[in-house]
Amino acid sequence: MEKGKNTQATLNPAKWVELYSDYLYKYAYYRVNKDELAQDLVQDCFLAALKGAETFTGAASEKTWLVSILKNKIIDHYKKASTKNESPLQLNVYEAPSYDYFFNKESNGHWNKETKPKDWAATDTNFDTKEFYKTLEKCLDTLPEKWKGVFTLSLLDDAEAKIVCKEFEITSSNFWVIIHRAKLQVRACLEKNWLKL
Repeated sequence: MEKGKNTQATLNPAKWVELYSDYLYKYAYYRVNKDELAQDLVQDCFLAALKGAETFTGAASEKTWLVSILKNKIIDHYKKASTKNESPLQLNVYEAPSYDYFFNKESNGHWNKETKPKDWAATDTNFDTKEFYKTLEKCLDTLPEKWKGVFTLSLLDDAEAKIVCKEFEITSSNFWVIIHRAKLQVRACLEKNWLKL
């Protein structure tokens, strides 16, 4: 099949806002946690799709194609935002606890008593609530932009580590350090602000 031959028959840009804007907005918002930014990313997605309509081959559905464009826009956002930081460890909301805060150097890197992970299963907490997701959003917002992008793509979008490394131009070891430290910080934030353990 010739590239873009069936584009007119399968793409319907006049219906994109009606059919996909709510879904795409929710997809973007869940990954960036900012209303205006999510709206802008969806608009950018639609514009990019219009400009690149000839690249649509029909191998995926129109919705899937739009989601892949939006995913690239979200990755681009995090890449741009992370280059604005003076330091890769700089945070937007508050200063992250040092690694030593969580682990005791003198005892071969074991957990500090106060920061050892709590038993979440022992709590009678419903995690599928709006309040939990708002707290999770706030905790994700404490991460540096690059960490947030890596964390989101890896854990929320279930992307393989090698894909995340390629997208963010980081090494495999850097990826695992970011994921480990981001998980530590998000867990500590949730335990303090949601579980109150």
